[in-house]
Amino acid sequence: MTLMNSLKTGALRGTTVAASLLLATVVAEARDLRGWNIHVEDYPVSHGMESFVKEVSEKTDGAISGKVFHSGVLGSQPDAIEQTRLGVIDFGVFSLGPMGQVVPEANVVSLPFIFKDVDQMYKVMDGEPGKALSKGLEAKGLVALGYYDAGARSFYTSVKAINEPADVEGMKIRVMNNDLFVGMVDSLGGNATPMAFAEVYQAIKTGVVDGAENNPPSYESTNHFEVAGYYSLTQHLIIPECLCMSKKTFDSLTPEQQEIVRVAGRNSTELQRKLWQERESASMAKVSEGGVTVNEIADKAPFQAAMSPVYDQFLAQSPDLTDLVEMFKNAQ
Repeated sequence: MTLMNSLKTGALRGTTVAASLLLATVVAEARDLRGWNIHVEDYPVSHGMESFVKEVSEKTDGAISGKVFHSGVLGSQPDAIEQTRLGVIDFGVFSLGPMGQVVPEANVVSLPFIFKDVDQMYKVMDGEPGKALSKGLEAKGLVALGYYDAGARSFYTSVKAINEPADVEGMKIRVMNNDLFVGMVDSLGGNATPMAFAEVYQAIKTGVVDGAENNPPSYESTNHFEVAGYYSLTQHLIIPECLCMSKKTFDSLTPEQQEIVRVAGRNSTELQRKLWQERESASMAKVSEGGVTVNEIADKAPFQAAMSPVYDQFLAQSPDLTDLVEMFKNAQ
């Protein structure tokens, strides 16, 4: 072998080794993220999360991939929130209702009538109030990438429609076991009755309670409309869900990757909201075809005014959230 051939062979081997090392480095740096989801695979939230993973993978040329674990297989929401804060789970979609136990600021969106309607909720959560809430989440180790639509809860009853607060007086209404929701019904003159969701159908049918409250897909899919034929669109609770990433995971990404993740989160949120609205429309069509009397609330101001005791008690317990509550209340 000539000297020149030896040099060429050595250079080729060196290039091959360098390329192998570079490939090994790229492979080592590739991220495979794990996502938590409580919902079944065929659900607006689930489709939104899958689109998020797909976009991130495509825009990072596979450097970041991921898998969404649906149906709560990675644990309960409280456990998943904690694991996400620790970086064991990389991202998830969490209801801001239970999130309040970890992030006090999240309790604000559980206040009755804090939002005027769903469209206003979008504007508020995408605006300055939402950014303020996101800061609270980040302080607890969670980066908010978008706020999904989880629907608006309204009253459904078996005895009569609800058009004004006086219509609630004396009614026994099933609510979730939460002081805010119990106080909401009590402030309207009703009798709040916490009970397991699985018991609601039979409780309404037998007259144990006069009604309950939930979003249209839940009202329809549980067949509660069969025993509660009045659906009054009070939209008293509009509690978003957060597409959140572990701050530990987010901070480990490059600035370019972080921007890709944020953009994918916003696009995912737009898709999920669209899919949710389609799901709600289908549910409303089904209950209407089933003979349900659906009534819009022309003026929600009297309902909102009746919530003063609920807000007063909440702020007495959490005075440091006064400014945030005012920011949400005054948002247009």
